[in-house]
This record gives sequence, C-alpha cells and structure tokens, in this order.
Amino acid sequence: MNWQLILNQIESATGAEFKLQSVRPLAGGDINSAYCLTGVNRSYFVKLNRPEQSDMFAAEAAGLAELAATQTVRIPQPIAHGETSEHAFLVLEYIDFGSASPASQRQFGRQLALLHEQRQPYFGWCRDNTIGSTPQPNPQSTDWINFWRSQRLQHQLQLAAHKGYRGHLQTSGAQLRDRLAGFFHGYQPHPSLLHGDLWGGNAATDKQGNPVMFDPACYYGDKEADLAMTELFGGFGADFYAAYRETSPLDQGYAVRKVLYNLYHILNHLNLFGSGYLGQAENMILRLLSEVH
Repeated sequence: MNWQLILNQIESATGAEFKLQSVRPLAGGDINSAYCLTGVNRSYFVKLNRPEQSDMFAAEAAGLAELAATQTVRIPQPIAHGETSEHAFLVLEYIDFGSASPASQRQFGRQLALLHEQRQPYFGWCRDNTIGSTPQPNPQSTDWINFWRSQRLQHQLQLAAHKGYRGHLQTSGAQLRDRLAGFFHGYQPHPSLLHGDLWGGNAATDKQGNPVMFDPACYYGDKEADLAMTELFGGFGADFYAAYRETSPLDQGYAVRKVLYNLYHILNHLNLFGSGYLGQAENMILRLLSEVH
C-alpha cells in the first residue's frame, strides 16, 4: 500500500508536515478496512474501501461535521477524504478509547438527548448517504410516516426482493406499510438530528471518560429511531437510558415503535449479510401487524 497520496492530503488539510512512522491495521469493521497512521506527536484514523465508494466517505465526513457542529457528543474530526487509483479513503482524528463508567453512560444519555434537540423543518437530510454500505435515500419531506414508509421500509424491502427474498416477507411487509399510520395515533415526531446507525460498535468512551460517536448515517427523523437502535444489539446501560429519559421523556408508544424502527436495521442486515436475518425480520413484521388493525 502506497500511503503517499493520503499523507499529502493530510498535510494539505492540516497545514502541517506529517512524517509517517508506523501503520497499524485496526480490527472491527465489517464494511471497510481501517488503519492507525502514526507520526511524531500525532496519529490519524484512516478508512479504506474500493474507489467507487468515495461518495460514501464524503457523506460520512459531512455527517460527522454536522454532528460535531452541535457540540453535544464528542465526534472524531474529519480531516480529509478522496480516492486514489486503488482506494477511496477517509481520514479522521485518531481517538484513544478508554472504558465506559456509570458516569460516562449518564453523560452519553444526556448528550444524545441534547443532540436530538437539534431540529430542521423537514425529515431527511441535505444529501443521501449509506447505512453500512447500503444506499440510504434522504429526500426532504414534511411527512414522517410517508418518509419512513417509502425511504426506509419500502427501500429495504425492494432491495431484499432483488436479492431473492420474496414470498411472506414481501406480502407481510406490504401489509405493514399500509398500516403504518396506526403506530402514530396521538404522536407527532419532530425532525431531530440523528446519528442514524447508533449501535454499540459505533460508540465508545475516550481516555478522559467522554462519550464518543462515529460511523454515522445521519438524517433528521424521529428521535425514537436512534434510541431504538441502541437497544437492538446491546451495549448501553441503565444509566444511559435513565439520563436520556430525564432529559427527553419518551412517549408511551415507543415500546412498540422501537420494533418498527429496528426492523429497518434488521432488513438492512438481511440485505448486507444474508438469510440469517430473514426469520427475525419476518417475526418482527408479524409482531407489528398484531399491534395495529
């Protein structure tokens, strides 16, 4: 791997010389390869993918910048992005992680609630992005139910159909789309700034005990969608949820809607990782259909 072009981009973006001393591969990513580039008194986190994925990294950098501008949760600063003949790349501030504590979990809950107070007059975002490596369309809309129906559920179900997942998934999925309004009686979501892909692997704590978020799939949507995903795969403690609810109380319908919101991510996992998620997706749809008529 020839790092020189990326090093040139780092120096151009920072205005400072960066002499590379070591390159260390990092584990943990399902979609990209990642490295820590270390120089004198400075390190950078670099993600690589195929050259045609450069727009994915551009959207990620834009999402990180939008999250960072809220001055709520700590976000790794985007430094540079682009492509070489071999790779698309994204360079970020490198953050050393520590261990979460009850205090950091409470801080994260409060900060996420404050992030969700950042509003726009529309759902969606200024650009499309990706959820994992799946395209995520974000056309601006004033109708949350239609947005979720068309740009989230229908989008993932169509991708699943193209991959051969037809039959019961599609018929029950169509029934759910038709009944979507039934989950929102008496509840009107506000367009809150969302991380968009907030599972335990996309959050950490720095050495000073501050929560950190990364790998976003930003858009403006119902705050419950972000909170729901924190429950999907675990990793967030009782202190986190208590602090969130103290700062931003939840509607009682969240208990059911969180299944609806997490269905999007399970369908995405089906499309990304295969049929091991099919039964879970179908069972979630059946549970949701049992809640509305």
